[in-house]
Amino acid sequence: MDMEIEQESNYNKPKKLKNFMSIKTLLILIYCIFLSVGQISGVLLVRIYYLHGGNRKWLQSLLLTVGFPILIIPISISYVKKKKKNTNNNNIRFFVTPKLAIFSAILGILLGICSYLYTIGASYLPVSISSLLSSTSLAFTAIFAYFMVKHKFTDYSVNAVVLMMLGSIILGLHMNGDRPIGESNRQYTLGFVMIIIGAALHGIINAGVEYSHVKAGVVVTFDLVMQVQFLISMFSSLFCIVAMIINRDFQAITREAEEFGLGQRKYYMILALSAISLQSMMIGNLGMIFCSSALLSGIVNALLVPIQQIFAVMFLPERFNSDKWMALAMCLWGFASYFYGEYKESITNKVTKTKHTTLPDQV
Repeated sequence: MDMEIEQESNYNKPKKLKNFMSIKTLLILIYCIFLSVGQISGVLLVRIYYLHGGNRKWLQSLLLTVGFPILIIPISISYVKKKKKNTNNNNIRFFVTPKLAIFSAILGILLGICSYLYTIGASYLPVSISSLLSSTSLAFTAIFAYFMVKHKFTDYSVNAVVLMMLGSIILGLHMNGDRPIGESNRQYTLGFVMIIIGAALHGIINAGVEYSHVKAGVVVTFDLVMQVQFLISMFSSLFCIVAMIINRDFQAITREAEEFGLGQRKYYMILALSAISLQSMMIGNLGMIFCSSALLSGIVNALLVPIQQIFAVMFLPERFNSDKWMALAMCLWGFASYFYGEYKESITNKVTKTKHTTLPDQV
């Protein structure tokens, strides 16, 4: 009798695991869509803002996370549903742990700095170059994930890091092709350097998010992802708002809107759409890190690079020269190498787990 119960429980385990994995895969897919739509549209809108006379860098930094209040809706809906299901249990956890809240505050401030660095780069560089440079965040994510969450380096990941760095060097050595009219060499170089530093900081943040939920010792749920996203975005927004007050950006918004090349109405429309798009990107990025890993988020970011190139050429006054094609080829080669390495490792892990689970039954 005991053996029958044990066999039945062993039979149900794979079924439960399979259902959990299918839900997790669906969540990853949803977050991937959020990340893709937000990143492609957000980057284009930011560049349009600068091309037509916009010049408030802290304002653009704020737009990355200022849409965080919208997260109150899914958090509240989830909380109400849990409350109805658990009528006899009043101890429903609603807020994240204090340790995770501290991590979120630190990551939020770092995100505000990272966003500012990216906006400086976006103001001086074409989308085709800035997106290629920002894709190096995968390399930085891999490096910092190795030190922070002990993700192992393989020959494939090392190959990906080297190729992406070489692609950035190629762009750095040949960066005079499509410089905007009236932009100095100093400004162009500054934009290039800021994007690279921003990509490095982005790598730290991605690894830091994964590190935070590992160290906090909590189960990853949809509620947790939304709450952490809310806190990180809130602290990042507060950081940018303080900087805007010091820089007197709020007083300059009305004047900038009146002088905007596409008109005052489209100025505010671009700001609103940018906030929605960039918040979508943030939700997708953090959601993928929590449901999978920082490295998967970095891989998807790198994969979106060629799509951004296509949209930039279609909707912006940009062209794609041979240097960019070579850098793009290196980026895709690096991505393919990294993805193949991760695929091989997952297959090896599955085989190992299968051997471990079947051996006791044979005995």
